[in-house]
Amino acid sequence: MPTTIEDKKRLVRRLAGGGRGFAEQYGFRATNNPSSLFQLLCLAVLLSRRGDFRRAIEAARALPDHGWDSAARLARALPAERVRMLRACGLRGEAERTAAILGELAQAVVDRYRGDLRRLRVVAHRDADRERALLAELPGVDDTAVVLFLREAQALWAEVPPVADRRALAAARRLGLGRSADDLAGLAGSGRSERLAWLVGALARVDLEQRYPEVTRRA
Repeated sequence: MPTTIEDKKRLVRRLAGGGRGFAEQYGFRATNNPSSLFQLLCLAVLLSRRGDFRRAIEAARALPDHGWDSAARLARALPAERVRMLRACGLRGEAERTAAILGELAQAVVDRYRGDLRRLRVVAHRDADRERALLAELPGVDDTAVVLFLREAQALWAEVPPVADRRALAAARRLGLGRSADDLAGLAGSGRSERLAWLVGALARVDLEQRYPEVTRRA
């Protein structure tokens, strides 16, 4: 494991070198538009629930595949359709509850922000603490989901301070890169928000996919 600052920065550059965050590595676009932001929020909600992360990602991918690529379109979907989709993605035992949560979430985003999470940012006056609070008021969005969403949004919303989820921090500790999001931000260097999002996303994947042997072998 890296012991000097230069060794750590070298490993950071390699991990973040793909130029994509967690969501983008799995096929989601991380752009500051209503559709992308809502899909990132749905991904965060699905990942925050217990179970196989691969099924959560599959379910999040299936939403736009079914034409539900926005809050308004998902809100209009019939509950039975959402349940069938989730069951097809392997979320059988919790399909009905998760379908209800996604429907409630979509409707709340439509009702409160006209389907556009950028309006949440406006309402919060770009204050990161207020953004966290407003996100947590949405149905199905617990503290874990807030962190997972902001892990991606920090590349898009400059006011968001360094964010790293528990998976990313677990990998950072194990790889000798630090114990906090601020530690990782220091290693990410210039262009912090975007580079940090790439780094944190890569670390989260290392832990989820248990790719430690590969990373340490190449370190």
